[in-house]
Amino acid sequence: ETPVELTVKEFDLLGLFARNPGRTYNRQDLLDLVWGYQFIGYEHTVNSHINRLRNKIEEDSSNPQYIRTVWGVGYRFAEPEELEA
Repeated sequence: ETPVELTVKEFDLLGLFARNPGRTYNRQDLLDLVWGYQFIGYEHTVNSHINRLRNKIEEDSSNPQYIRTVWGVGYRFAEPEELEA
């Protein structure tokens, strides 16, 4: 396997998702948990970081297997059963 270089925030996001597979987080939840409350209103920051993280860890970032979009809600990390399929 090739090591992947992540920024601190990408690492924090990935860690949060990986510790809680299947749990859906909205953008504000992610801002609070990863960036802190002072970033209220910066939801586009989450989108940008999710996109960069997907580009680094997904085989095909346009069809992500790990970080899933839950339309109208936010994002979640795939559960182990989903990855085995």
